[in-house]
Amino acid sequence: MKLTPAAQKFIRRMMRLTPDANAGFRLKARPGGCSGYTVEFDVVAAPAPEETVMLCEDLRIILDAESRLLMNEATVDFQESISSTGFVLAVQGQAGQACGSAPAFVSIDSLARR
Repeated sequence: MKLTPAAQKFIRRMMRLTPDANAGFRLKARPGGCSGYTVEFDVVAAPAPEETVMLCEDLRIILDAESRLLMNEATVDFQESISSTGFVLAVQGQAGQACGSAPAFVSIDSLARR
């Protein structure tokens, strides 16, 4: 797993909000979403018994078993835009899914009154 500079910056910003120096940043990845994955996050004092702690760029990242498998070869990015904000996973060899509110594009000519 690789963290982009934007992801590292966001995680560091969140970790500054906790007084516990031993806290970790929990990431949970699941299939779905525009990039092919949805990612939830939380700052926690300690991992659950079934979770693993990884040191990534000196950050304590806590992952459950499913997230570890999904993120094994992933690049984790954090994106902020007008339309969305959050973590995005790029997994080598997998293309992201297209997102949009309309199921198909309609030509403007078909909408014009005649």
